[in-house]
Amino acid sequence: MSSRYAQLRPYTLPDSLGELSGPVDGFVVLPRHLDWGPHYEYELADDADVLLMYERVIREAQTPEDLHAHLDADVLRSHWRALFLPGPARAAWESRFHELASTSAAAA
Repeated sequence: MSSRYAQLRPYTLPDSLGELSGPVDGFVVLPRHLDWGPHYEYELADDADVLLMYERVIREAQTPEDLHAHLDADVLRSHWRALFLPGPARAAWESRFHELASTSAAAA
């Protein structure tokens, strides 16, 4: 069950997945407006870190530039099914990017 906030919150989306050209290796530290917890460095070779970072960026992005800078289209596609996202965020992304929805449907 998602919260009322998650239901009403607008989620930022890119115009196309091709715009997502963020890092694919190394370490990433997100800006405070995306990750305001304790300083945490995400190791992109670690799938658990990738999932956590992508979940935070998708939930907290304020502009498409936040998405462009931190998400990579191929990484997103390969991890989409495993991301733990609020229902409205997942629905918004899958509604705009049908290939993500078909990835989720194929896993069901």
